[in-house]
Amino acid sequence: MTPYDFKNPDVRRRRFRPIPVRMLVPNVITLLAICAGLTAIRLSIEGRMTLAVYAIVFAAALDGIDGRIARMIKGQSKFGAELDSLADFVNFGVAPGLMLYFWQLHELGNAGWIAAMVFAISMCLRLARFNATLDDPNKPAFAANFFTGVPAPAGAITVMLPIYVAFLDLGRWPAALTAGYTLLIAFLMVSRLPVFSGKSMRMRVPPELVLPAFVAVIFFIALLISYPWYVLSIGTVLYLLALPLGYKSYRDQARAMEAAAPAGGEISSPPSAPTLANLSEPPHDDDDRPGRLH
Repeated sequence: MTPYDFKNPDVRRRRFRPIPVRMLVPNVITLLAICAGLTAIRLSIEGRMTLAVYAIVFAAALDGIDGRIARMIKGQSKFGAELDSLADFVNFGVAPGLMLYFWQLHELGNAGWIAAMVFAISMCLRLARFNATLDDPNKPAFAANFFTGVPAPAGAITVMLPIYVAFLDLGRWPAALTAGYTLLIAFLMVSRLPVFSGKSMRMRVPPELVLPAFVAVIFFIALLISYPWYVLSIGTVLYLLALPLGYKSYRDQARAMEAAAPAGGEISSPPSAPTLANLSEPPHDDDDRPGRLH
């Protein structure tokens, strides 16, 4: 019998064994996120930019829950991890870049298209770096609380700040300024800047605070629905202002570990400054893919 003797019933059973539904649920959520990202591109082409932004925000929300659901129901798979990576590239790289181009960057001609392409390519490079350095054994334990560079969903949400400002009736930014801002966010995504994530922190809510927590979440969702451009604009600005705090926290913890290390011991040095040159460093990253790999 050869390894590919499909007439053998045992081989057929091994090759075509049933897949548990719990393995499919996270992938269905990821596919829904891809649908939202592709729909955002169509809406931006049609000039319905408000709905296009909503679609990206919805895709970001789905991206935030698919990995958690996979871990909760033990539905992790390598297929799901790869699908999630491709979804991030489409939803948070291609879609926002095209939206900005159709909305304003086309006024700059080739320069605007280059800015949109650089943003999408930067997202692709960031995800590739993350996948390539997934199992780095040298990163310090505290690095699990940090991303390397701005994570994919946050990059997509922050890069659309010029759109939020325009919808607040504060006037459009000059096209050149929008292009420069787009390149800045692209740089932050592929840089080695430590960005606090908090994903490894196990947050538990005391019983007496469960109901207030529910009220707070509902209140935030109501604010987002009622005043989307205010919430997105303020959230984006606060996020960008908080980036230096994450860098400082990383450096402080690295120095503390270095001081506590025995003489001659090797430690992992933190990134000294954001740079595009080194794409082989561990991302200490975000996306829920580590928990979705076997």
